[in-house]
Amino acid sequence: MQDEIREIAASHDEWESGGLIPAIRKAHERSETFGLNASTRPDYDVLTNADLLLKLEQNRVLCAHATPVMESLREQIVNTQSMIVLTDAQGLILYSTGDDDFLARAEKVALRAGANWAEERQGTNAIGTAIAERSATVVHGDQHYLAANRFLTCSSVPILDPYGDLIGVLDVTGDHRSYHRHTMALARMSVQMIENHLFSSTFHGMMQISFHGRPEFLGTLMEGIMAFTFDGRFLSANRSAQFQFGLPLSALRAHTLSSLFGLTSAQLIDRSHTSRAPHISLNLNNGTVVCARVRLNRAPFADATTAVAQTAPRALAPREPSSRLALLETGDAKVSAVIGKVRKVIGKGIPILITGETGTGKELLAQAIHSDSPRRGGPFIAVNCASIPENLIESELFGYEEGAFTGARRKGAAGKVLQANGGTLFLDEIGDMPYHLQVRLLRVLQERVIDPLGSSKSIPVDVAIICATHRNLREMIAQNTFREDLYYRLNGLVVKLPPLRERTDLAVVIMNMMRTLSADEACNTRLSIDDDVMALFERYSWPGNFRQLCNVLRTAAAMVDDDGCIRREHLPEDFFDDPRVPAPVISEASTPSAFDCERLQEVTVAVIAATLARHHGNVSAAARALGISRNTIYRKLPACSVMEQ
Repeated sequence: MQDEIREIAASHDEWESGGLIPAIRKAHERSETFGLNASTRPDYDVLTNADLLLKLEQNRVLCAHATPVMESLREQIVNTQSMIVLTDAQGLILYSTGDDDFLARAEKVALRAGANWAEERQGTNAIGTAIAERSATVVHGDQHYLAANRFLTCSSVPILDPYGDLIGVLDVTGDHRSYHRHTMALARMSVQMIENHLFSSTFHGMMQISFHGRPEFLGTLMEGIMAFTFDGRFLSANRSAQFQFGLPLSALRAHTLSSLFGLTSAQLIDRSHTSRAPHISLNLNNGTVVCARVRLNRAPFADATTAVAQTAPRALAPREPSSRLALLETGDAKVSAVIGKVRKVIGKGIPILITGETGTGKELLAQAIHSDSPRRGGPFIAVNCASIPENLIESELFGYEEGAFTGARRKGAAGKVLQANGGTLFLDEIGDMPYHLQVRLLRVLQERVIDPLGSSKSIPVDVAIICATHRNLREMIAQNTFREDLYYRLNGLVVKLPPLRERTDLAVVIMNMMRTLSADEACNTRLSIDDDVMALFERYSWPGNFRQLCNVLRTAAAMVDDDGCIRREHLPEDFFDDPRVPAPVISEASTPSAFDCERLQEVTVAVIAATLARHHGNVSAAARALGISRNTIYRKLPACSVMEQ
């Protein structure tokens, strides 16, 4: 570990000693264009608990891989007056941990979950500037644009997903008087660990090659990792692999296993199997000789049902590393037809309207469309028209000037439409938009300008529009609750996602979800699913679609025994309360003993208590996280009813 710290620190001494000064100057210039004033008290605009829970769910995979690494990092910097922060790709803090006494000071500048540290809100700061520059950033003391933040020194490192896209930032923040030059090296190492875990999890079912010029670095954070299909097609490479080849990910995508290593996949597998040494020697196409290990994970779920293994083996792994839409194709014909239609209109300025029941994955499809479009480098801004109070939706969408209404921020605010400029605006539940605001949205679509509340100036915007709804908009038009002219502006391409009960790829979907759960470092065993439970799932109608399925599996994963197999007794009680679920048949021979029942009750109570603690006693939030009702929590922990009163 110390060798790795020294190598990373040494390689970035020059960078830390002044190389970022031009970037800081540029960040200050951006802060000025955002209308910020250095002496102004920051407006942190912390999310409500409900909105934060939604963001945490959307970033669940990132949090699952990052939080254990953050706790390990915390042990290394304990008692240094520091804290560690994880944000999403837009600068929203998802999780923070650190020294308790410093956390109290950090609360005053809203370095807590739910606060946003994008540059347009906080000016020059390590998190926001790292996102804007897409590079590791240190902002020390007076380099912060806002005076209120100048007692801090922050070291931030962007986190990239296995496809090279920004998904978050890891930040170490402390008192500016106690900054140590190894802080950035530790932050970089932590991000490498997170990215490598994400990489290995994403391509678990494929061929992975780990390599380094020095054998002692195999198995460390410094090793390069590349993923290929078993016929030698390139999938992706981590940052270290890109560095060793001297090629960015975009250039590596044009290669194959043969063009990079000079041998076919069959030859590589044969060499790996016949070698008696702990590693083999490979030649990179740039002439470098490296030591390598080959991992062949053809069966990521040894306990998966035979039917899944036989009918959809290729669906368990991503097919096209450069396409997020491809990841959504897991064998269902209706979904494949939707994606085929979407691919034909991407980048052509045609609005897309996604319909389907609640929980069928409409926002996930919208994100994939954005990621596969020419606008992928721009922002993806999602607005749920049903969750914003009617009296606030206008200001949320179109923004407002200072003093536009009582309670407005002193500097005003950019609306969601302007925030999406250059990218994609996703309007979820468009059928719930108030009728009078539909006229304003229609003008944005027609004239590509917005008029913030209280402003006399129109601002040009360039956004792609994707909308979604579970309502029947044609019926709403007939009832005069939705404008016909707006409807025909939005429905350039209308696609409908099938509900889960109609999909033919349910088994594959469940296996993929379980793979994600197994990759969570909080899970101590690899998960599998009992044939009886799989058959039960396939007969169930899933009224809550993916949201319900996800919660059922997460709860079951928390309840499984040491073998990791999900059985009927691990499913939430509410699942069997539904009349559509066949009641379990219990024979005398299979009746659990009193000891087993008591143990199960103890585990159930422990899981509920732990979840309540994570949600600070909020019964509703804990119930949502576990996929059970509040009444179930009250039955298991009667004291909760007293806590909420």
